[in-house]
Amino acid sequence: MERTRIAKVEDVKLVRRGEQVEGTLHLTPHHLIFCHTPPEALVSADGSTAPKPRPRELWITYPIIQICTLRPAPPASRVPSSIRLRCRDFTFVCFCFTDDKKARDVYDSIKAWTCKLGKVEKLYAFTYQPQTPEKDFNGWDFFNARQEWKRLGISEKDSDRGWRISKINADYTFSPTYPALLPVPSAISDNTLNYAGRYRSRVRLPVLTYLHPVNNCSITRSSQPLVGVRGNRSIQDEKLLLAIFSTSHSTSRYNDTTSIPRSQQSPNSSASASPPGGAHPTVPDPETLEDQMISRTGGDEVSDGPKVYGAQQHNLIVDARPTVNALAMQAVGLGSENMDNYRFATKAYLGIDNIHVMRDSLNKVFDTLKESDITPLAPNREALARSGWLKHIAGILDGAALIARQVALQHSHVLIHCSDGWDRTSQLSAMSQLCLDPFYRTLEGYITLVEKDWLSFGHMFHHRSGFLSSEKWFSVENERVGGTNDSHTPRTSLGNSSSAGHAIENAFLSAKGFFNKDNNSRESFVDSDGELQPYDQSPPSKKASSGSSSSNKNRDPQDKSTTKVKETSPVFHQFLDATYQLLYQYPTRFEFNERFLRRLLYHLYSCQYGTFLYNSEKERIDSRASEKTRSVWDYFLSRREQFLNDQYDATVDDNVRGSERLILPVTGEIRWWSEVFGRTDIEMNGSGLIAPPMGGAASPRREWSGERGVRKAETRYHDDGGVPTSVLTGVETAEQAVGAVPPVKSSSPGLSNGTRSGGVGDKLVAGVVGLGIGKGKGKGKSPADLEREMEVEMQ
Repeated sequence: MERTRIAKVEDVKLVRRGEQVEGTLHLTPHHLIFCHTPPEALVSADGSTAPKPRPRELWITYPIIQICTLRPAPPASRVPSSIRLRCRDFTFVCFCFTDDKKARDVYDSIKAWTCKLGKVEKLYAFTYQPQTPEKDFNGWDFFNARQEWKRLGISEKDSDRGWRISKINADYTFSPTYPALLPVPSAISDNTLNYAGRYRSRVRLPVLTYLHPVNNCSITRSSQPLVGVRGNRSIQDEKLLLAIFSTSHSTSRYNDTTSIPRSQQSPNSSASASPPGGAHPTVPDPETLEDQMISRTGGDEVSDGPKVYGAQQHNLIVDARPTVNALAMQAVGLGSENMDNYRFATKAYLGIDNIHVMRDSLNKVFDTLKESDITPLAPNREALARSGWLKHIAGILDGAALIARQVALQHSHVLIHCSDGWDRTSQLSAMSQLCLDPFYRTLEGYITLVEKDWLSFGHMFHHRSGFLSSEKWFSVENERVGGTNDSHTPRTSLGNSSSAGHAIENAFLSAKGFFNKDNNSRESFVDSDGELQPYDQSPPSKKASSGSSSSNKNRDPQDKSTTKVKETSPVFHQFLDATYQLLYQYPTRFEFNERFLRRLLYHLYSCQYGTFLYNSEKERIDSRASEKTRSVWDYFLSRREQFLNDQYDATVDDNVRGSERLILPVTGEIRWWSEVFGRTDIEMNGSGLIAPPMGGAASPRREWSGERGVRKAETRYHDDGGVPTSVLTGVETAEQAVGAVPPVKSSSPGLSNGTRSGGVGDKLVAGVVGLGIGKGKGKGKSPADLEREMEVEMQ
């Protein structure tokens, strides 16, 4: 209790959604607890004497507080002092105090218990003791990697499907952020893996995360290659990727000259369906255009002959970043694959922005809802649209749909990576598997998916979630008005103090020392989205904000400082939001309900359980989290019936409409997840069925979808009145480059867009114009605009 300056305050008013209640505020080492008794009703609704109302309590865990603002009472004013809280679960409350000194003591106590802990081991998870029946469960033993790989058809004793389980990382010395067991092609030895890992950032080399049970096609994931400005290459990495793309039992034959094209058929998840009256949509489907761009880049001409799904493979490397971001990474020795060395594949760039853009987008949503404590008014929907949140969710779903179509419909392999392969890569990998495999749409399956693709593959939950908070999120209102130090400003901005030219210059300066180092498993050079510092270290020029001293050298890294605000980002939140979109569009295909997703988001930040407190499998083992804390799955499994979907239909039959294995998101029907924002559906989405997803003034068009199991009529929104925009921003092979991609070499002078032949090149350019590839991601932008985007990537 040494941090608590005051433990109990009476006569406190709680203001929430414009309503006020009076009660008592308690401060414990891990919670704020507000207790009040509702007003007593003399007569009940049926005319009898009403029972005495029971006291009610509002519990708020300290780590879930996003912004805390103290507003002291002005001198000689009757306005009470107040503390306003904005929480990460979108709870907005205001506490009003009659005594200014008590208000300051409460503020100081909250700040001490929130951002001055110093290390993870002081969080609530390490003292939490569950009650029956939760204590009878052990969620730490729920996920077994060997069992999951066996379910997918891979075991240590059976290599018939072309895969084996490598133990090269059994002690986590090979790649500390990767799981202990790595499924790799049977034809690849551990010695080859050892060399191939040196070519990938943080030694996160391509390994399997999903194997399709029908066609044996795979989804693999990795980090970006260490190409750099010198154009480095790795024969072992190329050999590993070729082996991955050769594992399926296909009639295709790889050669050294060109990528193998695939079918041109429309990628809808079922046979084409027409709307009533035989009418057909006049606006092309963006999914169709995406697949046409990928296939044409492979060099195959459009044919009028019969076409069969999966008749030809078209294996894909998906770089989730906008192309300008990938180009910026080359300045610090990283980058993206040179397709001259990967002629057996096609690379697709997606326009999914980095963690800084996503954090800023959610901050704008918070700003729109920030008056939710003192007013019952609905939020400004135009301001919500300007946040771009739905646009980002739509981009993740569109990218996942592209991957799912390639694997399920085109019988092709896909490698996914972004920068370090634990943010956007985890989102795309997990969402595409959710579309592909009905098992992951069950309660136990979804838990398995989170364990495998988020926890085991090293998503940085500790850094991204900011459990130890930051003093930047605390402020005193009158001190903030005239102050010049913005370190206490709660709003986190991307920073505009330096010019774009300085950002590029700094990138090259940071690269200066890069080429004098080896890329071993214990050292890294840039943050997953371009922050030029190791992820587990503070910048050498800055002191820790929590009272650092010379003794810090001997302290655990978790003790050094509070949260680095620029490393926080709602990456996992976006994954849950994208899952909600699929659940809303396919209400009978998921065993769990919306409340399961909402409670999972809450417990991400509550720090009541140890599941999400660390950045990797290795960190959880080293800290003995399974011995010292409880698993979050204890909470859900012990209350399983509360999180089941009453509409769930477990039937899986590809011959029955609405029961197929594959589901694909309808990106034109993206909507606000009103429940998680604590608002009604009408307040967030309006009186219509669907909210515009692109974050701008858009014109709705009614189109018809041939997908089975969803509503046939869908509304797509167009940012310019044309065809729906796509997340795909560029496509590249050794011979051709289309859209917003880095320049490629061409053996024929005078050809534009990196194409080799005028006929195919003209078709590609026409298709790109129709698809909108590169819009807003570099195409048609001035050099100054591109430099500004690079500056954001380099933060």
